[in-house]
Amino acid sequence: MANIKIVTDSSVQLTPAEIKENNITIVPLTIEINGQTFVDGETITREELVEELKKGNKPKTSQPAVGSFVDVFDRLGEDGSQVVAILLSDVLSGTYQTAVSAAEMSSTDVTVINSKSTDRGEAFQVLAAAKDAAAGKTMAEIQAHCKDILERTTIDVLVDNLDNILSGGRLGKMASMLTKLINLKVIVRLRENSLDVVKKGRSRKTFFKYCAELKERHQDNPIQELSLSNVDCSDEYLEKVKDAVLPENSKDAAYIARLTSPIIMTHTGLNAIGVITLAEKPEPDEYK
Repeated sequence: MANIKIVTDSSVQLTPAEIKENNITIVPLTIEINGQTFVDGETITREELVEELKKGNKPKTSQPAVGSFVDVFDRLGEDGSQVVAILLSDVLSGTYQTAVSAAEMSSTDVTVINSKSTDRGEAFQVLAAAKDAAAGKTMAEIQAHCKDILERTTIDVLVDNLDNILSGGRLGKMASMLTKLINLKVIVRLRENSLDVVKKGRSRKTFFKYCAELKERHQDNPIQELSLSNVDCSDEYLEKVKDAVLPENSKDAAYIARLTSPIIMTHTGLNAIGVITLAEKPEPDEYK
């Protein structure tokens, strides 16, 4: 059986140790700030992007060139290995489709998976695929495992300031019209085929009320992993959100709270928090 190698993109939320231990290859997206282009994770760090946002800059993002993917796929497949590329949702970027085109051009046997996710939600699938590959699982088994994880993952973003998400065009025209009327706090949910505003309010109380709703939904569906990927939020604020989300049955959930990638920061702006959960079971259809 051919060895299977894992590729993902730089929007993913993985620790340096996870990347190294699982031999994961990351293809970076790029960020443009005031006409200057930076490579995510290579020529600009998460901390540096935070500082650019604090200066009032509004970066723009670009997906990798098709040639970048072809080069990575060809290199990883030189020894006869297969490649599985797990990439951020096509709702957020054209990166997935670019990788599909590159896979057709590459001499390597490449399977491209649309994670329909990003950040730590994408990482849940990437880490599962890496463990499956190490265990000798087939590509079909890896694909099925990623689909199962997607169905049990939720991504809600608590957006504290709307300037970046509106300037990036990530919300529809109607949402833009409404949000410009008042200095709103909004909660955005990444769904399989859309990015939707699910709650609006005038203060952070809106966030905590929604987190309480999440907690209630998980009373009979324990959260196995929680990520609070954020854009320069205080430890105190993150702890309050964590406590608001986790029910008693989930107090032992794996937990991570790190700066999100520059790619995500660009669109969410300062003080945003991605509340990303992996639960035992999928949410009821009414919430999907």
